[in-house]
Amino acid sequence: MLPCTGSQNCPIRAKLPRKGSRHMRNRFQTINVVLNFLGSLFLVLGVILLIPLVFVVGGGELFHSTETLRAFIVSSIVSFVIGMVLRALFRGGVPNSVQAMLICSLGWLGFSAVGAIPFVIGIHSSYLDGFFETMSGFTTTGITMYTGLDQMPASIIFWRALTQWLGGLGIVTFFLAVTHRGGSAHRLFGAESHKIDVGRPVPGIARTVKILWGIYGAFTILIVLGLMAAGMSAFDSVCHSFTALSTGGFSPYDASIEHYRLAGFSHYVFIEYVLILGMLLGGTNFLIHYRVLNRSFRALWDNTEMRYWWGFIGVFVLVITLERYLNLDPLAGLCSGAGFFARLEETVRIVLFQVVSILTTTGFGTRDIGTPFFGHAARQLFLVMMVIGGCVGSTGGGIKVLRISILMKLIRREVFKLRTPPRAVSTVLIDGKPLDSNEIYRVSGLFFTWIVLLVTGGCATALFSNLDGYSAASGMFSALGNIGPCYIPVPAMGQLHPFIKIVYIFGMLAGRLEILPVLLLFSRRAWQK
Repeated sequence: MLPCTGSQNCPIRAKLPRKGSRHMRNRFQTINVVLNFLGSLFLVLGVILLIPLVFVVGGGELFHSTETLRAFIVSSIVSFVIGMVLRALFRGGVPNSVQAMLICSLGWLGFSAVGAIPFVIGIHSSYLDGFFETMSGFTTTGITMYTGLDQMPASIIFWRALTQWLGGLGIVTFFLAVTHRGGSAHRLFGAESHKIDVGRPVPGIARTVKILWGIYGAFTILIVLGLMAAGMSAFDSVCHSFTALSTGGFSPYDASIEHYRLAGFSHYVFIEYVLILGMLLGGTNFLIHYRVLNRSFRALWDNTEMRYWWGFIGVFVLVITLERYLNLDPLAGLCSGAGFFARLEETVRIVLFQVVSILTTTGFGTRDIGTPFFGHAARQLFLVMMVIGGCVGSTGGGIKVLRISILMKLIRREVFKLRTPPRAVSTVLIDGKPLDSNEIYRVSGLFFTWIVLLVTGGCATALFSNLDGYSAASGMFSALGNIGPCYIPVPAMGQLHPFIKIVYIFGMLAGRLEILPVLLLFSRRAWQK
């Protein structure tokens, strides 16, 4: 092609300004759509931040101090002001898929930024620790920066639990449920929910969101009633119901669920079984719940993910229980008769509770996973569970059971291809249906990115702390898997280098939104769509 002579009719010269201006227009349009929608989110957050005032006023906190009152009022005002400014300055529109992901990522960051203010004012926390705690809450991770929870104001404890309950099904999904947004709902729902096709209970996003939140609310009430029947106070029941069903794991006590045994609660065993049920409800695909509630009980085992789900729970409980008896509590030392069965029930219950807690990524504990109660094999299996996580379409974190089953079937297919003729057709089948190759690429890419982030976070922790390699690695496992417990003691967690805390904040957000929406924030092209 001849070089351009500088004429106004030069095709190269004519196209460049139009291309540049088009990108600029797209960028301004994306900024307008994203920030206008974020303004609406902040207005909703401003209302939510007023809810803990019930405990400030009704719980008698005003008689001791006005700090928690100021904490939530200031936070609410800040959220309202940000919301109104963004709504006034930027025009809205229907977001496309990329813009919806940007809204989700910035929404979770913005909610955590404003939601940190009650911790800063109410309990004099540093802002970074408050931001970390709020991100841990909204992402239902459950890593905490704080000790002395037993003496914290009830409003602060409730706010921690509320962040996890809202984050369980998603803050944008909650926004769709309370505002009834129309045209943008399906893209926003898809951007925040897990990035794999699991179907919907009914046609239409609006009805789907209402059904999901209806089931979520009903299960919350069910767990509250069960815990109160076990003798737990109404406040503790609500907080634990919020954090069990959302698979978040925040507790009002430093000792977590072990508090009730240590405090001498007569029905602490009943409490543990109720919470096991609550965590299983949260870690199971809500589409399965919908089918079961419509009397299709076969849904509990008639698909690949559910069979793997029950299989993982059974195998992990069996292996850890056997290790407990073979290495730490020899059978020869056990009592015979009724004493034997009582001891067996206690061991199985403790192991089952911890397996369900870790696999659903809730993080409650009746025994610290770093104590000698659990052997070396158990501690390694806990890390494996952090990676696996709950079911797709649940409130659990991790890579998800369905994706693990896809990777296992992919390995089987590769072995099958090695022992069959090259022309033999081999596909990955899920519930009798061939899986699209794009989905296989997506799952493989996500798994690889997980490994990269785990290694990066583990190395960062090791470089900026004096923790051993095992403990350093577990921190990023916990953050990225949205799980909470790890082999770093809570007091040491609060003393970590600020850079490590920032890495974990990124890991928690990436794990909750499944990496891609967070990475889009750093893509210049994404802002030109």
